Amino acid sequence: MKNSIAFFLVLVSFLSCKKDEFVKPEPLPPLNITDTSGYLEIHVANTVNNAPLSLSTTSYVSSNNDTFTVDILKYYISNIQLVTASGYTYTEAESYYLVNQSDPNSLHLMVKNVPSGSFTSINFTIGVDSLRNVTGSQTGALDPINDMFWTWNTGYIMAKMEGYSPQSNQATKKISFHIGGFKGIYNAVRKVSLPFPNSANVTKNHTPILSLNADLYKWFLNPNFSNFNTSSNISTTNVVSKGIADNYANMFSIISVVN
Repeated sequence: MKNSIAFFLVLVSFLSCKKDEFVKPEPLPPLNITDTSGYLEIHVANTVNNAPLSLSTTSYVSSNNDTFTVDILKYYISNIQLVTASGYTYTEAESYYLVNQSDPNSLHLMVKNVPSGSFTSINFTIGVDSLRNVTGSQTGALDPINDMFWTWNTGYIMAKMEGYSPQSNQATKKISFHIGGFKGIYNAVRKVSLPFPNSANVTKNHTPILSLNADLYKWFLNPNFSNFNTSSNISTTNVVSKGIADNYANMFSIISVVN
């Protein structure tokens, strides 16, 4: 009996020791990862020779003294990049915006997930890059329902302006410029690079505002465009559409950066 009791005590002691060896460790605390990214807000002001653009109600005069009104103005701003003085470049992912004068909300662009820092310039594309022109059905700003798409061969309309002019050679006096094409000699995609007048200081809790002027007057300047009597309806890629694209590459300027 004594031997049995002694064996039992030894067994209990052994099992207790084994149990202690396999105590489950405490879970590690979660990593403290702090997201310090923020936003840059862009306000777009569409103008004609620095006068505010009003749809259908105001007459404007081109550099060729053609009088015209504007009913529709739409264009794509895409592939936005922000650059610091040291040359670091932040490229926004899925960066496609459709600016539409008839939709006030579209005139306010919010660049997302910007790393905290001081940015001194901006790069972007007027239009839609070739990759998105050939990758099938799109959504959001690139949805064909926005009436900015031709066919899978010619792709997106990069910029569109419609209105009326007494000088138009159309019986209705309408003027219509649908500028598209993403390949070949008539490619209408254009790059824009603009320095800031002062740095835009982005933090998690602070969103600078960039005010951007887009001047429709620049579309119709010589020598890349003559007048509404000779060219009043563009709906395909040609030498005139390329000339207008060369012109609208220069339509942007920065009004201010407010921190």
